[in-house]
Amino acid sequence: MNFATEFAQWSAERVGEGLAAVRPVDVEQALARESLRLQDLPALLSPAAEAYLEPLAQRAHELTRQRFGNTIQLYAPLYLSNECCNGCLYCGFHAGNRIPRHTLSLDEIEAEGRILHQRGFRHVQLLTGEAPQAVDNAYLSAAVRRLRPLFSSLSIEVYPMDTAGYAQMVAAGVDNLTVYQETYDRALYAELHPFGPKKDFDWRLGAAERGGAAGLRSIGIGALLGLGDWRREGFYVGLHARSLAKHFWRSRINISFPRLRPADGGFAPPRPVSDKALVQLICTLRLLMPDSALVLSTRESASLRDRLLPLGITQISAGSSTAPGGYGHQQQASRQFAIDDDRTPEQICAMLKQAGYDPVFKDWDRAFLDDREEA
Repeated sequence: MNFATEFAQWSAERVGEGLAAVRPVDVEQALARESLRLQDLPALLSPAAEAYLEPLAQRAHELTRQRFGNTIQLYAPLYLSNECCNGCLYCGFHAGNRIPRHTLSLDEIEAEGRILHQRGFRHVQLLTGEAPQAVDNAYLSAAVRRLRPLFSSLSIEVYPMDTAGYAQMVAAGVDNLTVYQETYDRALYAELHPFGPKKDFDWRLGAAERGGAAGLRSIGIGALLGLGDWRREGFYVGLHARSLAKHFWRSRINISFPRLRPADGGFAPPRPVSDKALVQLICTLRLLMPDSALVLSTRESASLRDRLLPLGITQISAGSSTAPGGYGHQQQASRQFAIDDDRTPEQICAMLKQAGYDPVFKDWDRAFLDDREEA
């Protein structure tokens, strides 16, 4: 059974009723379990669980330290292009926004990569809008091959591909895919994506599975927090993560928690997510997915990121730019959204060490995979 089939079995009404029916005893029973079951997920996401945030956070902290120790992996986003043909209402790259557009040349990409390499990064995430005339698979493959000598891990967060396209990325040197569904609310998704290829909800919903079938080492998912009801979105993210882990057990499943940030176009989040809600969501998904990397970007403030680290986060970005050419300032292209934590990688590392964490810039090498292929 693929995820689309499983997803169809959980209507928004069914999930909402399950959340509303939770009693305090259901929360207590879920917290007492050694391993969280899918049917326990509504209990810990429910309003009833708000009174149990302290024991929930303690369980999440203990489980994270047990599975990951005191390590925090650092990565950096590298935007290759802000050209886009989609009409996503919440995005600064919206095709209707009159902003400076630019797609980096291969030389510019390498220059950006060398800056990040000099800053210590060995894990880099490549991002683009969706603009077939400017960015296609051949362009991405060339960019990856240009960057591969500089980095041990290259991730993509781009337009959805078919399985053959993801296999092409793996062959070029990509090992990680990140693809947010944005919202799992089908009706809301249609409202937020009035035109462009991204309007196809089902094609995007199956992207993570196609990446898994192509052999990507890790697969990252998430919902863009602030669009729909966060409790229901959290349930669907958990459902999706469990499905991917079951069917693509050789791949690590990563979960991100991106909250909407100010961007060109002035979109206002219809369902803002509070810090307290974010804590509940992170801790719950840690209990559900004890071996998954939980990712928190520079969308969040420095003080909040510092406080959230003990609750399950294992991977963070640092010193980020969300505009093409933003590290070397070669081009004054518009950024996708405003970051909040603008600390340098050195400042982030100092904070982590002071808090008792071991900042890790590299925990994977392509050579492991190359050796396996040669054998």
